[in-house]
Amino acid sequence: MSALLASELARIAQEIDARFDTLLTPPDDSRERLYAAMRHAAIGGGKRLRPLLACASARLFAVDPECALRAGLAIEAIHVYSLIHDDLPAMDDDDLRRGRPTVHRAYDEATAILAGDGFQALAFEIAASEATHPDPFVRSELVAALAAAAGPAGMVGGQAMDMAAEAGGKHDLDAISRLQQLKTGALIGFSIEAGAILGRVPPEGRTKLRAYAHDLGLAFQIADDLLDAEGDPAAMGKAAGKDHAAGKATFVGLLGVDRARAQARLLSQQAIDHLGNFGREADLLRDIAAYVVDRDR
Repeated sequence: MSALLASELARIAQEIDARFDTLLTPPDDSRERLYAAMRHAAIGGGKRLRPLLACASARLFAVDPECALRAGLAIEAIHVYSLIHDDLPAMDDDDLRRGRPTVHRAYDEATAILAGDGFQALAFEIAASEATHPDPFVRSELVAALAAAAGPAGMVGGQAMDMAAEAGGKHDLDAISRLQQLKTGALIGFSIEAGAILGRVPPEGRTKLRAYAHDLGLAFQIADDLLDAEGDPAAMGKAAGKDHAAGKATFVGLLGVDRARAQARLLSQQAIDHLGNFGREADLLRDIAAYVVDRDR
């Protein structure tokens, strides 16, 4: 990991934790348990890759860092909601997340469902706030794009495809790629495109960023599959080998470890190549593309 990336990861993680700490100050009423569960899920741990991508993308277009950070906070709220719900017994039935008991284990299932719902609503409240961008047209585009990335045409749709595959659906490479482009890639793609939206870059000017996001998202997921197959649970903060045991559709299951690793590295390099028209302002995005295939969690 480069010094630049290590520094930015630490800074963004600290900033996101501080923002959630303020937003989730427990009230002095019967909602206290809900807020405690949300704090348990959101504060401490996590790669914070999505807000980092939003901030790194925003650098390309000289966006106010505060606007970029708030957009990243909205994205992370969606991500946290997805993890809470993914961990539920009706979904992946996980006991550990980020080295701690999952929300439904630390509290209960009903509280976990409500905590996830709370983060989903909070994400759009943040994105729609004037503090995120003074231009209402920019905020409107940001909200619409986030909804598309998180909904049935994006992350939620990918989760549905994942459940169908686990139940005995199609497992070929095209199907797995499509599944992961939605489940993981849609939110990663939005994270990168958010910087361009904040910078008022028209859709036709985002082609290279979208190509970067596509390759990065697939590389990230293949690396996740490799970690599930051979990663250290202590470093990951969650159990390993669950995807294989559950019969999930994975790149490793289809390609094998060596081919999957080679494909991840190829995609990482392709993502970097898409940034060829940018200068040093894109170095952080280049470092992220290299990092996602070499991480240990």
